[in-house]
Amino acid sequence: MKIYTKSGDKGETSLVSGVRVPKFADRVDAYGTCDEANSQIGLALSLLPAGEEWAASLRSTFHVIQTKLFHVGAELATPEGKEVGWPIAEEDVTYLEESIDKLAADQPPLTNFILPGGHPAAAAFHVARTVVRRAERKAVHVAQQEQVNSAVVKYLNRLSDYLFVVARHVNVQTGTAEQYLHE
Repeated sequence: MKIYTKSGDKGETSLVSGVRVPKFADRVDAYGTCDEANSQIGLALSLLPAGEEWAASLRSTFHVIQTKLFHVGAELATPEGKEVGWPIAEEDVTYLEESIDKLAADQPPLTNFILPGGHPAAAAFHVARTVVRRAERKAVHVAQQEQVNSAVVKYLNRLSDYLFVVARHVNVQTGTAEQYLHE
């Protein structure tokens, strides 16, 4: 199977149902941003220290999350009225909430805004967080025009929260000081 199809050479792509749309269509922009977020998460994971048990645990959790993020993209690539193969459900949102609570329990309390940065992996998770926030905004935009599973927007919202907590966790585990906003 060839990796290139040439079917997008004129500026169109296919949604899951086969419907052709411009590459700048809102749905394409939304699922493309999810793909970008997934790639950024992969980069952040690659920057985690090797051999650390806490890092292995994160990699395991992110295997689930990255798979679900593909499912979010599939939902956004499926036009209204068509069946989604792997719908995001409320239990997927709950999984993120439980993961947030577990990691946040051992973190210092927030007393001010944290400047993104610290350990290279933490900084990369902060970048992933901002890309997920953009994906969320794009999903909300699509949801205002067409029917979108409400769990998709919730999932993206919680995922950005989880990435924030993960960035803090990485800094704590590596002994890297967080920088706070000073006004």
